[in-house]
Amino acid sequence: MKKVVTFGEIMLRLAPPGFLRFSQTNTFDVIYGGGESNVAVSLANYGLPVDFVTRLPDNDIGRCALMEMRKRGVNTNHIVFGGERLGIYFLETGAVSRGSKVVYDRAHSAMSTIEKGMIDWEKVFEDAQWFHWTGITPAISQGAADVCLEAVQAASQLGLTISTDLNYRKKLWKYGKEPGDIMPALVEHCDIILGNEEDAEKHFGIHPDSVDVTQGDSMDAQAYKSVCVGLMERFPKAKKVITTLRGSISASHNTWSGVLYNGKEFLEARTYQITHIVDRVGGGDSFMGGLIYGLIHYPDDDQKALDYAVAASCLKHTIYGDANQVTIDEVEKLMSGDASGRVSR
Repeated sequence: MKKVVTFGEIMLRLAPPGFLRFSQTNTFDVIYGGGESNVAVSLANYGLPVDFVTRLPDNDIGRCALMEMRKRGVNTNHIVFGGERLGIYFLETGAVSRGSKVVYDRAHSAMSTIEKGMIDWEKVFEDAQWFHWTGITPAISQGAADVCLEAVQAASQLGLTISTDLNYRKKLWKYGKEPGDIMPALVEHCDIILGNEEDAEKHFGIHPDSVDVTQGDSMDAQAYKSVCVGLMERFPKAKKVITTLRGSISASHNTWSGVLYNGKEFLEARTYQITHIVDRVGGGDSFMGGLIYGLIHYPDDDQKALDYAVAASCLKHTIYGDANQVTIDEVEKLMSGDASGRVSR
């Protein structure tokens, strides 16, 4: 089977144990993760060959991040080394009515100082069928945006399927460019677009027909159809536009679902009640990993691909850390309606 390639920044995550606040803790738990690396781990866990491409500092911390990816079965042969440091983010995990909080410390990271020509994309894409990137990467720096454009252009010329998670992050666009200056030239190459109403608005000025797409603590799935249609009209190469639906009852209790528009059908998945969230970071990445797997393995069944993505990402909320680590059997069991969580003996 041909491989999937993902490209982006992996970071060091430092989080107080449990639900402690930054001001309460004397220790931090260490995790390595990032949008595209999380997708790679999901795919490797489902048995797909996958390469993760990034730039790491040539020091002990960079090698720890490399080891983490190798440990999860992700190929790292095309990672390049250079720069001064690994980016860091601090996570304070919320509970009940107190939301989680993220503080970034990623300025001058190895990935933010990447430049065109550092990665041989033609070599990277040998024997590849799919390339995935997210809107986080071009938000880091002009250099990262330039290399991302290099990648999507090469992937497009080689006929790969290209997917993106738009992932608008207002804290990252700090280098003098607006998303609208950078993102259209990247997304126009994409076959698969994942994004919500905020992503569509902040990146491209696309608004839902409904003023409020939320209904209290639930989501109005049909209200997202206009966003999906608007994105497909703006980017005609896109074959499918997908949105995750998260209803936030509290930091510990969310509803979770998704919709997919393929130009003909507007498909909805079942809604899950996630009542005791362990870790919601990486929920969207686990959805994307499940979606890529589903679209590859169920190429003629968009509904099943969507259902797989939603079930996989629902289960991710029970996994501590950035990346999903559930099996195909566990996902398919939840898809079948078995959410009992009974002990497997």
